[in-house]
Amino acid sequence: MLTAFTAGLLLITLSELGDKTFFIAVILSGRYSRKLVFFGVTLALALMTVLSVFVGQIVSVLPKNYLHYAEIILFCAFGIKLLYDASKMSAKSSQEEEQEAVEAVEKSKSKFPKRKSSFGVVLEAFLLTFTAEWGDRTQIATIALAASYHPVGVVLGATLGHAICAAIAVIGGRLIAGKISERMITAIGGCLFILFGLVAIWEGVGTQTI
Repeated sequence: MLTAFTAGLLLITLSELGDKTFFIAVILSGRYSRKLVFFGVTLALALMTVLSVFVGQIVSVLPKNYLHYAEIILFCAFGIKLLYDASKMSAKSSQEEEQEAVEAVEKSKSKFPKRKSSFGVVLEAFLLTFTAEWGDRTQIATIALAASYHPVGVVLGATLGHAICAAIAVIGGRLIAGKISERMITAIGGCLFILFGLVAIWEGVGTQTI
């Protein structure tokens, strides 16, 4: 369980910094109460984590032998893809993520009243974050981790990682936003996935049969 917690915490924390959902939290915290934005964002990410872990647990019912090889292939392939994506990223990738976040927030104006109650702020933060996170690389990462590691550990680690990133975004996101290298973060995430794949290979040596 400790391994699952650590894997979830590291991977999500590194992947979420500078992501679209990060900038959504930064933008909203500049307009509304930071506490309300943090609550809405974290709630959305926690729910997404639970759903992703549930999907991962469905996948984990496959025969252990096949699941083990699928785990190795998935981790290594996803790691290589992230490294490839990082090599293709420009220095302006973070600015592009921020622009997408700005556009998403602006589009939501017509769906929410100008004068928002506390519930309205939480709801807007929740819906914008949940929508942006759906299909994101962190969701796929969580599913992959949950298929191979202890589900409770993954939920706790990933949720804490999301909460840390959300806290950074609402407290000092503007100060560090321009210093975040999406390319570097993506590359680190790719290296972590490959590392998980290598660990899976090591753990399976002598224990798996064809």
